[in-house]
Amino acid sequence: MPKRRRTHITQSDVATHANVSQAMVSYVVNNNSNISIPTETRQRILEAIDELGYVPNITARRLRTNKTLTIAGIIPDIMNPFYPAFERGIQDVVDANGYDLIMYNTDGSEEKERKYLRSLLQGRVDALVGVFFYLNARDLLPFIEPGRYVVRLEATPKQTGSFPLDNIFVDNIAAATVAVEHLIERGHRQIGMLTCADGPAQRRVIGYTTALEQHGLERNPKWLAEGTFNEVGGYEAMNQLLTRQIVPTAVFAANDLMALGAMMAIREAGLSIPDDIAIVGFDDIVSARLVYPGLTTIAQPQRQMGQRAAEMLFERLTGSVSDGGRSEQMPFELVVRGST
Repeated sequence: MPKRRRTHITQSDVATHANVSQAMVSYVVNNNSNISIPTETRQRILEAIDELGYVPNITARRLRTNKTLTIAGIIPDIMNPFYPAFERGIQDVVDANGYDLIMYNTDGSEEKERKYLRSLLQGRVDALVGVFFYLNARDLLPFIEPGRYVVRLEATPKQTGSFPLDNIFVDNIAAATVAVEHLIERGHRQIGMLTCADGPAQRRVIGYTTALEQHGLERNPKWLAEGTFNEVGGYEAMNQLLTRQIVPTAVFAANDLMALGAMMAIREAGLSIPDDIAIVGFDDIVSARLVYPGLTTIAQPQRQMGQRAAEMLFERLTGSVSDGGRSEQMPFELVVRGST
């Protein structure tokens, strides 16, 4: 049946077409989870909306609720496959709650983190999910104090006090320790690391050092090479290690992109993975399972992390949580593939 479209279709029109009350239509349109609606009734309303071409009046809803009905996300690198998967998880929950999502990419820049926060301070959104390399809780207070909420993806658990600043985190130290212990279990004693100055990498350096110390192994400063948090950085940092007088037999990279760049450098040097140099990454991005050999890595549930971060925001927005800041730990897992 072709859709009939005309201007000024109202909820009352939808209710008449679906033979339900206007209130019932409103519950469906606004995705009100506090009201139980029979599946058949919900489906009939959705079909009526589709047939009539009803479009909710978002402006009216915003005025009625005194909310923007918009969530913001701030991420450091849209080119890193970890973050689109994380963003997709946020969007899953935002869409389900009838909100809009706007995303900002900072390129890991302190200037851009502050610029985008200043933009959001103008009241454009109700809440924010952020991955910050530079902004701290004090910086976020001007956004929170008017009654808005923030959830951060952090490298460690954070104490956020009495104000509603929530965090999700993976134990980066423990995860990095597991990654390096895997190399030690494979018989490696000369283990290097590719790292960078930003983000969670420094916590992963601590895990790397912890694993070596626990097994009585040398932490050779010359086997710690720093680059940017991407393929180019990994490629350049690996080339640094390849010029050392003694080249490590295994390498732990602070993320998968660095690991992929390192694999290219190893091959260009005429060496074999893992026979000459084994390598472990961190994140388990899609490319980790597509390269040859497949990349052994620490898997983080990227999409689920985004979903949980957004769920924590809506727990605030709906009033189901009203206490002080929370920190929630997410799981990690070592995924063993051919690179080790």
